[in-house]
Amino acid sequence: MHRKIKSYVLRAGRVSNRQQQGLDLWLAEYEIPMNNQPLDLSKEFNRTAETVVEIGFGMGTSLLTMAKNNPQTNYLGIEVHKAGVGSLVADLHDHQLTNVRIMAHDAVEVFQTKLSDESLAGVQIFFPDPWHKKRHHKRRLIQPEFIQLLTKKIKKGGFIHCATDWMEYATHMLEVLNGEPTLVNQHANGGYSPKPESRPLTKFELRGERLGHGVWDLIFHKK
Repeated sequence: MHRKIKSYVLRAGRVSNRQQQGLDLWLAEYEIPMNNQPLDLSKEFNRTAETVVEIGFGMGTSLLTMAKNNPQTNYLGIEVHKAGVGSLVADLHDHQLTNVRIMAHDAVEVFQTKLSDESLAGVQIFFPDPWHKKRHHKRRLIQPEFIQLLTKKIKKGGFIHCATDWMEYATHMLEVLNGEPTLVNQHANGGYSPKPESRPLTKFELRGERLGHGVWDLIFHKK
């Protein structure tokens, strides 16, 4: 897969004092550097356990909750925005969690160069940028080539779980995921899945619910 158009734009957003403290004081405890060496997940987490990757964890709220609720699982969070990375690091430090690692880099390059085939229990992508204008659709993360790349890294029986609050993007996601022959839709009728208890509600999502916005979950398993 040749990466030409990125699905995100780095903006110089405000970083709070607490987020900066996370970046300055504790990031080194959790960050995996980007280099040319493939990851040894057992070494990075200091244990052998199932590993789930979350792409674009935002401020890290849902990832933190899942890590607290599932201490037996390793979580690798990928996020490029400093405020979100700093926020999650500060939370991880406060809660003294040891089952999360962070890579502040482009997810496509991480999957291309750092992760071994069939090494992951699953991948979750919650509320990626929908790039709603038609001329920007080429920037969307969920594309056939990228899903093919993800499935190579997931073990047999592992999962891809996506969620979006943008209906047109949900339709696009469903078409792409249904089009990948190595994946099986977990909804009996081939549509959207009910929100599983395992995915925490975020403030963003709760606000959307109050405004009457829909949310669509898509859960697929690898054959």
